[in-house]
Parts: sequence; structure tokens; C-alpha cells
Amino acid sequence: MLSFFKRSNKTSERQLRKYRKVVDQINKLESTYESMSDEELTGMTDILRERVNSGETIKSLIPDAFAVVREASKRVLNMRPFDVQLIGGIVLTEGDISEMPTGEGKTLVAALPSYIRALDGKGVHVITVNDYLAQRDFDQIGKIHRFLGLTVGLNLPMMQGPQKQDAYNADITYGVGTEFGFDYLRDNMAQHASERVQRPYNFAIIDEVDSILVDEAKTPLIVAGKMQADSDLHYIAARLASRFKEERDFDFDDETKATSLTDMGIEKVEKAFGVDNLYELDHQTLYHYVIQAVRAHVIFNRDVDYIVKEEKVELVDMFTGRIMEGRTLSDGLHQAIEAKEGLPITEENKAQAQITIQNYFRMYPQLCGMTGTAKTQEKEFQEVYGMEVIQVPTNRPRARIDSPDRVYETIDAKYKAMAKEVAKRHKTGQPVLVGTTSILQSEKVVQYLDEYKLDYNLLNAKSVEQEIHLISQAGQRDHITVATNMAGRGTDIVLGEGVAENGGLFVLGTEKHESRRIDNQLRGRSGRQGDPGESQFFLSLEDDMYKRFAKEDMEKFKKKVKLDEDKLVLNTEIDDLTERTQRIVEGIHYSMREYNLKLDDVINDQRKVVYSLRDDILDDGDLLNKLKVMLDETVEFVVLESCPQNESTDNWDFDQIERTMNALLLKPIQVSHDSDKTSNILKSFEEPVSELLTYIDTFADNEQVLQLIPQVMLSHIDMMWVKHLEVMTRLKEGIGLRSYSQEDPMRIYQREGLQLFGKHYQKLRRDIASEVIGFMKLITEQQEAQ
Repeated sequence: MLSFFKRSNKTSERQLRKYRKVVDQINKLESTYESMSDEELTGMTDILRERVNSGETIKSLIPDAFAVVREASKRVLNMRPFDVQLIGGIVLTEGDISEMPTGEGKTLVAALPSYIRALDGKGVHVITVNDYLAQRDFDQIGKIHRFLGLTVGLNLPMMQGPQKQDAYNADITYGVGTEFGFDYLRDNMAQHASERVQRPYNFAIIDEVDSILVDEAKTPLIVAGKMQADSDLHYIAARLASRFKEERDFDFDDETKATSLTDMGIEKVEKAFGVDNLYELDHQTLYHYVIQAVRAHVIFNRDVDYIVKEEKVELVDMFTGRIMEGRTLSDGLHQAIEAKEGLPITEENKAQAQITIQNYFRMYPQLCGMTGTAKTQEKEFQEVYGMEVIQVPTNRPRARIDSPDRVYETIDAKYKAMAKEVAKRHKTGQPVLVGTTSILQSEKVVQYLDEYKLDYNLLNAKSVEQEIHLISQAGQRDHITVATNMAGRGTDIVLGEGVAENGGLFVLGTEKHESRRIDNQLRGRSGRQGDPGESQFFLSLEDDMYKRFAKEDMEKFKKKVKLDEDKLVLNTEIDDLTERTQRIVEGIHYSMREYNLKLDDVINDQRKVVYSLRDDILDDGDLLNKLKVMLDETVEFVVLESCPQNESTDNWDFDQIERTMNALLLKPIQVSHDSDKTSNILKSFEEPVSELLTYIDTFADNEQVLQLIPQVMLSHIDMMWVKHLEVMTRLKEGIGLRSYSQEDPMRIYQREGLQLFGKHYQKLRRDIASEVIGFMKLITEQQEAQ
């Protein structure tokens, strides 16, 4: 990250002056580049590239590079970036987060850092939240870069390998973050070097950075293979879970969603399946099916977290309200929901490769992002990604009015007041956007609007095809739009004729989200680029957030609550209670993401070892030498595993050493059972192993063996990794129980995870050496037989 423009915790006027000095330098160059022909302007790219290659700093290039992009934008798009957009571009170039409200032109801002950072030829990834926006930015902003002589690529799902390779080899590549992550995982499952599509990471710009790095970071990216699930066991577990009662049979933490069986619940499972101890290793799979069935019943709600369509469970993104096409829950949880709904059980996804969003994006040497709402999450951005949040001033003063929340005693009173307010605004022709937190809530809202016989557009995951169009029309006169809070994010809402004079778009939130950022994003739909507008939230004391996270506070508050005739709460302290509750929720979610990241950090270290080994095999021509190294390591492992240093020599397994080693060696040997030092045993293998290494060298020109070695190595690595991921998942499920024994679960997971990986990795090398040497011996036998 660049060292210039370092900042204090708040974006001060003093700091903004530093950015404005650079903007002044850019502005002074405007007339110079205006006077250039198209050819001369395009030629500036080669001149700037030369300056980069000669060692000039990015900081010194900013004035010229930004002035070139500004002039190109004027000529190609007829759009001239404002000074505040230049500031946003400088922030991104520096590797930080540019917080710019909705409507301030973040899309055009990204054209500046993507150009300057692409000059070194190492590639820039521009990450968006959906394919529509990636395509739009590729088509629109890509024109500027193509005009300036850069190549621009688009990375979309379902593209074939050569298309993806072309996209990644471009100077600037547009796409959705998850697709970049899945390509990374698929590259590390490739069987030939030519199948890989990505090149080393350089610089990434993330649009809606809070959505991608925070909201989506709860769910890891998983490439899964299909395996048959035990349908009968899923149905039985679902029936059992449906009869379970909370606190009697299972405990459920509403805040963290953690689920565990009580002693009574465990007894019921043991009785139902006729087992003595559910926590024994032999019954690990049974425990897994049951706990997933319980989770399916208590955590996942129909028409909130998923919908059932054509006998299929389709997941809903809680932040956007969209159907997550083709996405399924892993590790049997999806099948547990199917069993709960009485649907046919589909094949289970078994993780073949996985990575968290955090660990994926931390692989970029340089990372930056844009959003309208990041300040409330600044600590997380600093600690996890090393990015600061810079609040960029608006081009025009904000004219939107954010009216105080209206809180009602009951949900019914809230919705009645909401419908009345919408009808009142509609009478004047003012457009209204009603924001909801789920599909279920949006459908509840329209029932109340129906009582006033109002025409509206209902926008939720069930009408995703029209989403972009309907959101863009939400600012037209007389329009009423009911949408999930995040629907159509990144789409501009332009005010219709006469709407500005009538107060602009009125945004009405029907429930506070668990994050203040999402509330601010909803508000930000109104009042873009200095337009008039208004936002207000209608809440109730029965709202989910209060019930889950402020039970005690709410009980105390209800004793002194004052209401008017419409059941509107008159106590002013309700605002403090709301904000305090949201802060608590944000803290809980942050702790959960932090915990999950620590868990993945353990696997991440192991992932690096495995993927590094795969890369060596795909890129290294001398695989015979690698095989010889594996053989040496195998000998040492077999001896040390069979002769534990902390045990008596009476317990050493000499027979195991002989069995394993004689399967590898050219001639069988006997190990002296009188040995009391592992060094002596290892010494006894020096000569036969040396013979075997010489034998391996005789296959240096054997094409059959040389082609087989990488196939065997990659096959065994991939099988080991799939098995290891499954074992680590089961280990993670069980570590919570260890906290009862006063041990730190995270420490247990790290320690036991490392031990498991060590064993799997050592066995991997032994299996590879055994299979390849066995094949060599077979070839030799065939040759001798001829």
C-alpha cells in the first residue's frame, strides 16, 4: 500500500486538502490534454508505461494519468469526472476505501485507478456485485480504456477455459467476486498447467466493497462434487427434529445461531437409533445428520431464507432478496431442509475445494474498494484487509431529509401507519419506495397497501427478471415500489418530471436491518447528486431485531412506554435503544466473522502447502526427482511412526516397518527387532533405498512413466484434500463441546487440525511413492517376460 495520504481515524478537512492539492495538479493539465489529437492522447499510454517501467512511482504518475483518463472520458462518454470523483480515484489508487454516497458516480471513479494500475501490465480486477453490473461497466467504462489502448476482459460464469484465459490476460478484467474466487479454486484442481485461467494477482478494485467483503464474507466459496445422500436418514432425522422442543431437547442461541443438543435430546437420539454413545467416533455421521436436521428447523425459514419452487429448495440472499441461482448449502444442510419440506432429496455437495472471501481477497497485494456505506465497519476493514475508509465529499450538498424513526407498539399498528403514509404521499403524486428485510415481509406489506387499493410494483426474489427495470423506474411520479432493502443495488433511480418539485423520492423502511450500513444504503436510494428526497423508518416493538437482541431492555422499556391513539411510541429514548441494539448486533456478527476467519486461517495454511505442491507438479519438469524426495521422506515417516520416541521399544511395530518398506524396495529386507535407536533402523535402509533411487533414474526417458507420475500425484493430492476438508468440518462441529472441559476450542482445532494434516500429508507421500514404484516394477516384469 502506498505510504502517501495516510490518515487519522476521521477524514478531516486537513487531510482532504492533501487530496485537493493533487486534484489541482490534474486540473492544471486539462488544457494540455484537451489540445491533443485522439492519436496523441492514446499515445500517452505508452509514454506512461515507459515511466512505470523505468521505476517511477505511482504517486508521481497520478496527475498525468488521471488527466488523460478525464480527457478520454469526455471524448468517449461525454462525461467529465468531477473533482470529488478524482479524490475518490486517488483514494482507490492508494489502496483504501472511498466512501461516496449513492449517485456520486462511483462507476466512473473506478476508471481512474484501474487505468493507472494497469500500466505495469500485471492486470487489474474490477469486482462488482452481479453479472449485470459487470457487463454494464465492461461495456461503458471499458470504452475509455479501449480508446486509450488497454485491453479489457469480462469474466462471467459458464465461460469456457480459453475465454476465461483471454479475460484474465487483459489489462483490466471485470467480473463478480465469487466467480474470481471459484476460478482460483478450479485452477487449483486443474490436471494440466494449460487448464489454469488466472495469472498472479496484482490489484483489485471492489465496487460495493462492504457487500462483498462483509455481508458475503459469512459464507465460504466452495467447489463441491456430488455424492449420494442417505435419504432415509435425512427423513428420519427431520421427523425427529420436528418433535424436538427448544431448551428441553436442544439449545439455540438466537444471536449467534449456534445449535446444540441437550442431554435429553442426546438420549432421544440414542434411543431412536439404538446407540450407546452418540459422541463416539463411530456415530459421528449420525450426530451430523441429526444436528443438521435441527438447524434446518430452527435457523432456516421458508420464504425468508429460501423458497420452494417446482419441488426444489432455492436459497435467498438475505442482503439482496435475490434467488442465489445454482447455489446450495453444503455438508448436508441443503438436504436437511429438503427433508424438512418433504421434498425429494438431492445429491449432497461434498467440498472438494473451499476458501473464505476474506482469505481469497487477502491474496491480492493491492486491494481497494468503493461504497456509500463503510464507516461503521471501518475497524474490520482495517484489521482484516489493512484498508482505511476515506469519506469523499459530495459534488453537490445533500438535500435529502432523514426524518426520525416512527416506532409503534405492534407490528399491525406499524403496517397500518405505513400504508396510511404511503397513501398520503401517493395522493400528491410523490413516488414512494418501501424497503423490506425479506420476501415474507414484502408480501405482508402489500396486503396492507391493498386495503387502500393502491397500485404498486412488488419487487423481491420471485420477480428478479424485472428487478433492474422496476428499481430504475421507482423515481417516476405516482410510482409505489415495494422491494427488499438491497434489490437492484448499483442501479440509478432517476427522478421523473416534476418529482423534484414535489419533494423527490420518499423512502420508507419497514424494519431496521441488523446492520446500520444496510439502513443507510436504503436511505441512499433517495437524494442522489443533490436531488431532494426524504427517508423514514416505521418500526414496532415487536420487530425481530428487538426480540432477538434486546429482550431485557425491551421488557424494562415496555413498563414505561407512552403511546398515542395510533399506538405510536412517544418516549424519545427509543432511538437510543434502537441504535444500541444495532451496535450490539454488528458486534456479534463481527465476532462471528472473526471466529470463522480464525478457523479458516488454520485450513488456509494447509491449503497453501497443498496448492503449492500442486503448482510444483504442474510446472516442474523434473518429477522423478520429486518422487525420490517423497521416497526419502516416506522412509523416515514410516520408521518414526512405527517407533514412537515416547514409548518403550517393546511397543515399537517392527512388522509394520517391514510390510510398508518391502512393498517399496526392490528386495525384501528384515528389520532387527533388537534395535533400540531409530537412527540404527534408518541406517539399515540406506543401501536398499540407494538401490531403489538408482532404479528410479532408469525411467528418466520412459514416456509411459513420465506421463503417469503427474496423474498419480495430482489424483492422490486431490483425494487427500477432499478427505481432509471433510475431517476438518467434523472436527469443527465437535470442538464446541470441548469448551465444557475448560479448553479453548480454537486452540484444540489448531492443534488437532495440524496433527490430522500431518498424518494425511505423510500418508499422501507414501501412497504416491508406492503406486508409482509399483507401476515401474510392473513395467520391468513385463519387459523381462518378453
